[in-house]
Amino acid sequence: MVTGSRLAVSVVTDPQLGGRWTSLTAGGREWLWYRDEPRRAHVRPGDAFADAGGLEECVPTVRGLPDHGDAWSRRWRRDGDWDVVDCPDFRLTRRIRDDAGSAVADYTLTAEPGYRFVWAAHALLDLSPAGRIRVGEPAVARLYPDEGAGWITGTWPRVDGIPLDRLGPDDGTAVGAVALTPRASVHDGTDRLHLSVEADGQPVAVALWRNLGGFPQGAPYRSIGVEPMLGRVFDRAAAGHGDTAVVPASGVVTWRLTVAATRHD
Repeated sequence: MVTGSRLAVSVVTDPQLGGRWTSLTAGGREWLWYRDEPRRAHVRPGDAFADAGGLEECVPTVRGLPDHGDAWSRRWRRDGDWDVVDCPDFRLTRRIRDDAGSAVADYTLTAEPGYRFVWAAHALLDLSPAGRIRVGEPAVARLYPDEGAGWITGTWPRVDGIPLDRLGPDDGTAVGAVALTPRASVHDGTDRLHLSVEADGQPVAVALWRNLGGFPQGAPYRSIGVEPMLGRVFDRAAAGHGDTAVVPASGVVTWRLTVAATRHD
């Protein structure tokens, strides 16, 4: 349940640059985090991920190949109210609209029946070390302690001694996690950002990238990702039964991302 004083959410995207969300504001606050990454403006399909911040549309995988998926590195096009991108194995369409102050993004993926994929709204957020993440507890959480390694299963918010809900102080670590829940809220000062995903008949979750100055080696920086997703793993190649979305006989999967914001005195 969303409580507090509701704030109108405003979204700006760039279809020419991978459908990237370039701004997510509410109540005068910009929620998205950015870093200078000159490669981002010139990427081509198959390139390594260029971490410039914002919110990237990652599909059909996050980790693995293609790096952070196929859609983020391609030019999208407008078709009426919809943004459309054609990838080798699928077509993805997206429409973002206002619903009583919340930003609602409706998605459709069209592919051959049986096609397995993961999608994540790869949102990197500008949050203070005092920020906290709340999910619908209790929730099963999968902790990825190392890049490329498997996961450790526990219960949110603490897995293997790591408090996943806490975003500081920066301690030189970087971990990923997937909470098996359809919604999460980010609390930072008096502001709250609420993210939720709905998809009939498909597995949903919220991924966390908690980089407290531990990545990349040699030139680490701080970045926090809170990522509603279809699927329950970062890499579809490592997915077990029920861990990815699967295109049904109709050839179409639909889902919805809702972003709301509130302020609390």
